[in-house]
Amino acid sequence: MAEKPTRLALYLNLIRWDRPAGSYLLLWPSLSAQWIAGGGFPGWHLLIVFTLGTFLMRSAGCAVNDVADRDFDKHVKRTAQRPVTSGAVSTKEALLLGAVLALVAFMLVLTTNAATIAWSVAALAVSIFYPYTKRFFSMPQAVLGVAFSFGIPMAFAAVRGEVPALAWWLLIGNLFWVLAYDTEYAMVDRDDDLKIGIQTSAITLGRYDVVGVMLFYAAFIVIWAALGMQLALRWPFFTGLAAAALVALWHYTLIRERSREGCFRAFRLNHWLGFCVFIGTVLAYAIA
Repeated sequence: MAEKPTRLALYLNLIRWDRPAGSYLLLWPSLSAQWIAGGGFPGWHLLIVFTLGTFLMRSAGCAVNDVADRDFDKHVKRTAQRPVTSGAVSTKEALLLGAVLALVAFMLVLTTNAATIAWSVAALAVSIFYPYTKRFFSMPQAVLGVAFSFGIPMAFAAVRGEVPALAWWLLIGNLFWVLAYDTEYAMVDRDDDLKIGIQTSAITLGRYDVVGVMLFYAAFIVIWAALGMQLALRWPFFTGLAAAALVALWHYTLIRERSREGCFRAFRLNHWLGFCVFIGTVLAYAIA
């Protein structure tokens, strides 16, 4: 007889503690934006605040998302055994855990400045709103793209005390990357999602899903490359973007057959694409 999991084990499962890839997807663009905003290393304080805050908020988001999607998740093969969906963790417990994690993250933000605090509230609102867009919006991944890119304006606010147009262009570019990898994610569950009637970009794009993903990747790389040229960044930045483009081409080989395994693997390993861009950004300022 299998041993019953402890409450701690259930809570760690709820916040995807053993699957940090989602946190990296949030982290790399935020840190890249910090380096760009500061023209180099932003300082240990902001680096620690944004790194810890990213992991905390992603964990809080998982708890809230599972509550919002609990009636849908039980019909999806991949999510049917999640703690909230299976009843192992109550909705009240999940929301309380999410609130505590979000509060700790907010306490970290309070050590920055007023502009960052204000933008963090907006970021939280978008994150809470996102799970419900699957019910009525044909491309909810675009809303997720805004939520997952909000670390960029927050980074500029923290470093500069303001959010210039550059930050919003970086956000737009990053939004296309989120559209790419979350469409791959949606391709995994498309059959189940069609049965239960929720909206995803994979369903909306239909047979053009693979083309759409590759165009999203291309838009991200082109926009960030154009901004890098405008900022006169050195060659490591563009080398990082070239490496990211190679990762995107590799992902094409994983998703072109639309298998669940291939699409999920492409999504799960997407953080390496963001890591390439981040390392390129760091090195570009290091040799400037």
